[in-house]
Amino acid sequence: MLRVTKLTDYATVVLTVLAARPGDVLSAAELAELAGLEGPTVSKLLKPLAQAGLVEGFRGVHGGYRLARPATDISLVEIVEAMEGPLAMTECSLDHGECGLSHQCGVRTNWRRINDVVADALRGISLAEMLADPSPSPVPAKRIPARLANA
Repeated sequence: MLRVTKLTDYATVVLTVLAARPGDVLSAAELAELAGLEGPTVSKLLKPLAQAGLVEGFRGVHGGYRLARPATDISLVEIVEAMEGPLAMTECSLDHGECGLSHQCGVRTNWRRINDVVADALRGISLAEMLADPSPSPVPAKRIPARLANA
């Protein structure tokens, strides 16, 4: 199963708290309370988010954190990559991925295509959109029939 880590999920929650209060500077403790997370967890999240340029930190009595850019300008792929590194479905999905089978592998091209589709989907959703209730999809989800090999 493919899924983002809990820290990436929590980072998204913390960023939506900040996005709901544009321009406000909130302490790590305030963010933890508003996000419903433990203080040490929020503190752990803020460092990579700041390093990625997603939040700005301010020192002093009224210090804290705020979004570094408008929520409409922050994509989900940026959040995932800030917390987990470059998006890669498989090792060979990375440009510099190392795999001993790459010279004879027939699936690398397809994994890279899939990786690009996932990255584009995440790139197409902004942090601001994560605040809104999703509207019902006008097109039903496409089902992909699966065949299982006989064992």
